[in-house]
Amino acid sequence: MGSWSRVRAAKCQMLATSCFVLLLGLCVATATLLTHFGAHFAVVSRVSPEGSPYKALHHWAFYAGIGLAGLLTLGAALSATATVREAGGLMAGGFLCFALAFCALVQVAVWGVHSPSQVEDAMLDVYDLVYDQAVKGRSGARWQELVAIQDTFRCCGKNGPSSLLGSGQAELCRGEEAVRQDCLRAIGSFLRTHRHVTSALTGAGLAAMVYAMLLSSFLWLAIHEGRSLHRKGAYALSPRAHGGRPQEPSFFRRFEDTHAPPPLSEEDALNDRLGPSRHLGGRRPLQDS
Repeated sequence: MGSWSRVRAAKCQMLATSCFVLLLGLCVATATLLTHFGAHFAVVSRVSPEGSPYKALHHWAFYAGIGLAGLLTLGAALSATATVREAGGLMAGGFLCFALAFCALVQVAVWGVHSPSQVEDAMLDVYDLVYDQAVKGRSGARWQELVAIQDTFRCCGKNGPSSLLGSGQAELCRGEEAVRQDCLRAIGSFLRTHRHVTSALTGAGLAAMVYAMLLSSFLWLAIHEGRSLHRKGAYALSPRAHGGRPQEPSFFRRFEDTHAPPPLSEEDALNDRLGPSRHLGGRRPLQDS
């Protein structure tokens, strides 16, 4: 496969990768908005006290997700436009966006490996606080907050030594609510599902960023060296030097060198000089006197 065919294949792959990255950015933005404004996370965020670790994680996840989605969308738009218009500056901007998004995704992946249960622990701490204050203190506001959490997660109470609070839990979990699972398991199961979705998006994003950076760097070099298949532009003809031919663009010089006719032999050159006289048997045509 020649260099021109490789550039054409890279252009097609860059356009397809840009569409995938744009879709990935849309998925990241959707997951971020659902995490911030979704019922399960929002109900815990409302009842968590100011300065709690969960509230800080809640805000950090929102800003990080929106920033990452913006980088993915901007990088996809710049790379697709640069591929169509063959603009080296736009391609360099797309590469920079992909590199920043790759660094952010690496940070998310490292944080997920080293602290897989940080969000779950923070959410369970908030639930324990609200549960203890509602059941022990019988605060009306805390009781309503606890009921709101349990209705959102479809759970009731919690199992363990700290749940033996006399008639408080029996009053809380009665009727249809008594058959629900305990809230510790319900919250853990929900967060595991959310963590699987986040891990899948992170893995897909890392793979896409590596491939997009390779393609954008190759296309930037191709544009820089003038190897575009459909190059457009105005060429200024240089003046003749010492009566020679004007210098033409490299593409046309390569084309002429490839398709130049073979040199004539001595016999063919002689026949060319004789011209029509050879076909008349060597006699000159009669001229009118």
